[in-house]
Amino acid sequence: MPNVVTAALVQATWTGDTESMLAKHEEHAREAARRGAKVIGFQEVFNAPYFCQVQDAGHYRWAEAVPDGPTVRRMRDLARETGMVVVAPVFEVEQPGHYYNTAAVIDADGTYLGKYRKHHIPQVKGFWEKFYFRPGNLGWPVFDTAVGRVGVYICYDRHFPEGWRQLGLNGAQLVYNPSATHRGLSAYLWQLEQPAAAVANEYFVAAINRVGVEEYGDNDFYGTSYFVDPRGQFVGDVAGDTKEELVVRDLDFDLIDEVRQQWAFYRDRRPDAYEGLVRP
Repeated sequence: MPNVVTAALVQATWTGDTESMLAKHEEHAREAARRGAKVIGFQEVFNAPYFCQVQDAGHYRWAEAVPDGPTVRRMRDLARETGMVVVAPVFEVEQPGHYYNTAAVIDADGTYLGKYRKHHIPQVKGFWEKFYFRPGNLGWPVFDTAVGRVGVYICYDRHFPEGWRQLGLNGAQLVYNPSATHRGLSAYLWQLEQPAAAVANEYFVAAINRVGVEEYGDNDFYGTSYFVDPRGQFVGDVAGDTKEELVVRDLDFDLIDEVRQQWAFYRDRRPDAYEGLVRP
């Protein structure tokens, strides 16, 4: 019998407040569950605006603890209710002065499995993230979930192949890549980098982008979220570029073994020759 996992993602418009943002993501999750989804992921800092368009200490108000903050507690309840694995990206405060761009991973029974902290932090116009976030320090964990082995790589991380590879070496079958990226910066890379990473590392990738213009800047988030398979092919249609959308797709995890046997990239790696890649 094929090892098919029905997976979902949400590209969302900002509502103006956290409560309504959480409520509509919960409704999307319930609809995904009705459509058979067993895992769902949300966009970067999904419960807040993309405040990094400006540098303003007032935006530290969006930060909360992980896993003991209100959003992750609520997502644990949602996972239990729907029976889905949930990937929930939030602005994390660990202690005063220690803030991270983080995604919590919650199993289908509501168990908090752990978190990923974004490693690569941009500091360019419209993406002033170093003002808010420290670089991630938890490595590239892959979580054993009810649907299989799930990893996370957040937004700007996607430009760096090393983390994609480490997730593969750690056993990922599906990697969620929650993002907030706009038309004028790197739109032409959006349908290039994640499919290339899926091919190079031979797993599924869920690429999630925000959609719309928000109140703190001119960034026009263009959606076009998608799932891509280990051959670099889109699974179903890519989402539109102007509207909120729930995307639900069937992912055949048996394809991972098939591709790895056919292309054998992991067999032919040469880690003994890569020492220069990590020299300062």
